[in-house]
Amino acid sequence: MKIYEKAPAKINLMLDVLRKRDDGYHEVEMIMTMVDLSDRLTMSELPRDTIIISSQAGYIPLDEKNLAFQAARLIKERYNVSTGVHIHLDKHIPVAAGLAGGSSDAAAALRGLNKLWKLGISDAELRVLGAELGSDVPFCITGGTALASGRGELLQPLPNPPQCWVILAKPPINVSTAEVYGRVKADQITHHPSARQMEQAIRNASFADVCNALGNVLEDVTLKLYPEVEHLKNSMIRLGADGVLMSGSGPTVFGLVSKEAKVPRIYNGLRGFCKDVYAVRLLT
Repeated sequence: MKIYEKAPAKINLMLDVLRKRDDGYHEVEMIMTMVDLSDRLTMSELPRDTIIISSQAGYIPLDEKNLAFQAARLIKERYNVSTGVHIHLDKHIPVAAGLAGGSSDAAAALRGLNKLWKLGISDAELRVLGAELGSDVPFCITGGTALASGRGELLQPLPNPPQCWVILAKPPINVSTAEVYGRVKADQITHHPSARQMEQAIRNASFADVCNALGNVLEDVTLKLYPEVEHLKNSMIRLGADGVLMSGSGPTVFGLVSKEAKVPRIYNGLRGFCKDVYAVRLLT
C-alpha cells in the first residue's frame, strides 16, 4: 500500500515578535495561510526497521537532517512501530525560503504514516508531536488559515482570506531562521503589526484591508542583512502588486494580486532578474 500526501507552502500575512522567552524561543503572533505550491510525499511500508528518504531534488538532505525523516523516526519511536518506511519526496517548494517547506513535509509525513500504519492518532495529538519537530509543524498538520501564538504551536483557526493570486519570488540566497531571530531585539521594535486588524480584515472578507494589515517585524532584520530582498520587495511594489510582504524570516517575498490581468506583468518583470518565481492561488 502507498499513501500520498500533499505538503503545501505557507505564507505569513502578519508576523509579530512580542518578547524573548525563558526557554530561548520568541513569543510570537502570526497569521498564516497556505498557497497552492506543494511538495508531494509518497510513503510505502518496508518490512525491515529502517527509514529511507528519496527525492528528485539534489539539494536536500536525505538523512536525519531531513524533517520528514525526523517525523518518521519520532512516530516510530513514540508508537513502537517496528516496520520501516520509504518516503519519496517530490520537492517543489524552495528550501530555506520562509515558506515552511520542511515543516510541511514533516506534517505530511506524520499524517501519512498515521494512515499507513493505522495508528488512529488524532489531529490534536499529531500537532503535539509536530511541535517537537518545529514551530510551524503544528499549523502545517491541519493547514487552512490560523492565528498562531506562543512559539507558533498555539493555533486558533480563522476563515480563509478572500481569494486572490499570490506571486512568490525567492532570490538566490538562503536565510537562516535562527540567525534572523537571533538578531531580533523585541524590546526595540517600534511598530508592531496588528493580529486583530488582520483577523478583522479576513472575517470581513476585505482584500484591501488584508493588504493594508500586512506586516512582518522580521523584515527589518532580513532586509538589512540581504539588500536583494529589499530590492525584490520594491520591484514587486513597482510592478503593481496590491500588497507585498516578506514571508517568515525570508528571503521569499510575496505579492497579493486581485486582478488576474496584472499577474503576467508582475511575474515576467520578476523573472527578468529572479529565477524562482511562482504565480499561485491561495489554498482555500
